[in-house]
Amino acid sequence: MITKKINWKSRKCSLYTILIAFFLIMLLAGCGTSQEALDSVDYTPITTDIWPVSTPEDQDLDPDLVAELYYNADQLPTVYSLLVFKNGYLVAEDYFNGGAPDKQSKIQSVTKSIVSALIGIAIEEGCLESVDQKMMDFFPELQSQITDPRKNEITIQQMLQMRAGFPWEESTPELMDLLFSGFHNDTLVYVPLVRDPGSDSEYSNLTSHILGMVVARACGTDLKSFAVEHLFGPLGIEPGFWQQDWDGNYLGFADLDLSSTDMAKFGLMIANRGEYDGRQIVPAEWLEESLQTYSKKTWKYRVGPNWKDNEYGYQWWSIKAGNYRYHLAWGHGGQQIVIVDELDLVVVLLADALYLQHGDEPWQIEKGNLNLLADFVASLPKK
Repeated sequence: MITKKINWKSRKCSLYTILIAFFLIMLLAGCGTSQEALDSVDYTPITTDIWPVSTPEDQDLDPDLVAELYYNADQLPTVYSLLVFKNGYLVAEDYFNGGAPDKQSKIQSVTKSIVSALIGIAIEEGCLESVDQKMMDFFPELQSQITDPRKNEITIQQMLQMRAGFPWEESTPELMDLLFSGFHNDTLVYVPLVRDPGSDSEYSNLTSHILGMVVARACGTDLKSFAVEHLFGPLGIEPGFWQQDWDGNYLGFADLDLSSTDMAKFGLMIANRGEYDGRQIVPAEWLEESLQTYSKKTWKYRVGPNWKDNEYGYQWWSIKAGNYRYHLAWGHGGQQIVIVDELDLVVVLLADALYLQHGDEPWQIEKGNLNLLADFVASLPKK
């Protein structure tokens, strides 16, 4: 997930931005969607051959709130897919703007949450010893080039928590150019730390990419092969394109193509504490640790009135919306896997990744997608 803070004073809004803002205002203001409009919404599940299927009513979910969610999704310009699972049942599903159950698209930083699961699997498999291992243990060929001794102290755990000290790539034009041009193995040598490791959180794509490299190096394979063998294969997922860096490392932070069906399988497995179709895929203890929160206000910019108190775990966000706090895998463009433990609720949204698009207009669109699900969770009554 890479976005840009809006600066309304420094630039004029295009007509497109104004239209998006209008849609957002209508959604956030709750513009009184009529009962007739809600009754016309059809969110009947389609992929009935993959999941057990039910209805919102039978799973104690207000059908009008679900209808409003899908009505609002239809107003947004980039949403492809929206699936709602309650108590393990698919209760609502629809596709927009050319979306389809098997349509794969870049899930962007949702990839980070997948890499987090792969770290847990690597520890279970014995490739990694623990999260206390040091980053530089896996890059001995670069050791002589390290000039900042703090880098020798960075642990896997600090990287998982976004507390390694590497900077957010959008903080300077030079770092943004680096992100767009692509990483090399030795990028970790030359990118300076902006804070002491472990001292505070700083969102960093490089940090997540290094985590993917650690998995590959520790387990003697490449990241995609490890993921297919230990995660995607058991989930019945055939991943699409996955970008590699200049040295052949699969990106640990983005540019992986999956479908909303693929995302749903991953999300349901996480919600079920690592189990899927009777098989324990990710250790439950690892997910218990991963979904705790270690950092507060990792994201510094306002998203919406119901997207509150953002916290960060092991490459997972945690958001407060209304009566509930939910786990969030979030990718640029508004890709989302939302897990509300208290309600046994999983919501998956796949959207246009807005690839290489940054600045005010893409951020407005992304916020619309983020607020769509935050507003839905906030609308749910206290259990």
